[in-house]
Amino acid sequence: MKMNFIDLLKLSETKEIKDLDDSLTINIHKAIIQKKPFLKKLYLDFYREFKDTLKDLPKGEIVEIGSGAGFLKEVIPEVITSDIFPSQYTDKVFDATKLPFNDNSVSVFFLLDVLHHIDDLFLFFKEAKRCLLRGGKIVMIEPFCSLWGNFIYKNFHHETFNENAEWQIKGEGRLTDANIALPWIVFYRDREKFEKEFPDLKIKRLKPHTPFCYLISGGLSFKQLLPTFTYNLIKGIESILSPLNKYLGMFITIELEKVSQ
Repeated sequence: MKMNFIDLLKLSETKEIKDLDDSLTINIHKAIIQKKPFLKKLYLDFYREFKDTLKDLPKGEIVEIGSGAGFLKEVIPEVITSDIFPSQYTDKVFDATKLPFNDNSVSVFFLLDVLHHIDDLFLFFKEAKRCLLRGGKIVMIEPFCSLWGNFIYKNFHHETFNENAEWQIKGEGRLTDANIALPWIVFYRDREKFEKEFPDLKIKRLKPHTPFCYLISGGLSFKQLLPTFTYNLIKGIESILSPLNKYLGMFITIELEKVSQ
């Protein structure tokens, strides 16, 4: 019964996707975002949060890692978009563990739903630290392992959820190889380890949020559950419930700052 109900909610466009890791999948995802106003409004809110962090940063490159089907340039036109394969929507192609930027040249790295896909987080943080200017930041919005988030991700999401894993992911799939629990593993379970390994990357902010909006939007796989005009109402409810986000939040904003040269 559960599977039948979930199948009814699936977007027809998902039937066109034969391989999530195929570079052509980005075009389908792009079209889905554009036709779902609720989802696009949520992306815009995430991007505005990114933009708010640009204040008082040192002057350097502004880089988005794993841009995919997103549209951050609409909010931050000067951003350098990127992905692990070429597409018409990205400026650069590179692996997040081998960043093509000079030492001390980047103001900020933005990642939206990307960290939990990177195959070696030790290498990523090492590279990001090398590239960042002093006072530069890594700002990420990632899945969050609250009680509510765990229930949803474990039961209704296609990506792996392994709370006992280490900081690496096996496999080379851009979207299929992932571990949703990685942000929680690094910044909660292994926080002391992170702080010991990367003392120059100070954890400035860990803010859980967004318990309902993404679910209601249907994301990239399911139909929108409520009319678009309810978006501000749902955001208002989320705001009222924000003191409970450590239990309810499905996403978390993670902000790191490089504190030395």
